[in-house]
Amino acid sequence: MTQASDAALYRLMSWLSPSFPVGAFTYSHGIEYAVEGGLLNDRDALVDWVGDLLRFGSGRNDAILFNAGWFAAAAGDAAALDEVVDWAAALRPTAELALENTAQGEAFLRAVRAAWPHPLLEAFAGRITDRAASPAYPVVVAVTAACHAVPPGPALSAYLHGFVANLISAAVRLVPLGQTDGQIALAALARPVSEAAQAAAASTLADLGGAAAMAEFCSAAHETQYTRLFRS
Repeated sequence: MTQASDAALYRLMSWLSPSFPVGAFTYSHGIEYAVEGGLLNDRDALVDWVGDLLRFGSGRNDAILFNAGWFAAAAGDAAALDEVVDWAAALRPTAELALENTAQGEAFLRAVRAAWPHPLLEAFAGRITDRAASPAYPVVVAVTAACHAVPPGPALSAYLHGFVANLISAAVRLVPLGQTDGQIALAALARPVSEAAQAAAASTLADLGGAAAMAEFCSAAHETQYTRLFRS
């Protein structure tokens, strides 16, 4: 690896590490209700559930938004980046998914501005404040990667790996599954992650949309679930 690629890898590992302070461990993306409702009760069901999110649901849309946000930021195209921010805000089907997305985005932006400052990142933060917009997590990570010259392909793959790993971690605690089952699920989802990243690279904002209605139903139902460990 070159020195530049070593630096990019180090940044990705830092930003998308479970220790990066975005509070990802407090969100289950509706999986808590899916377990409660008997829709997700073993490792195979988990792999299918998360795989469908990558192919048809929020994971797919996040990947498209990430890719569009990276290229808009890299080109210094403020109007295009504003459009990505607006689409990310619109694609929040439930209150809890909106909270999960924006709370992590805001936390990531605070932490990265403190530890990994960059003038273009400051300009983005200023535009978000001026427009009174809540930054979506995938868009903030994409803009950060572009500002620090981290290539879009590895950045998006790392983001999607973090998305998948966090949902698996929630399921390990909720189903419950063993840690080994969690790792088997993570390995099984390597191909869907790669395919989602490749599909997003060939997509535009016109391709946004989804067909993961049950995941969205579970998110909405989680709002009134009697006993909850997670915020979403």
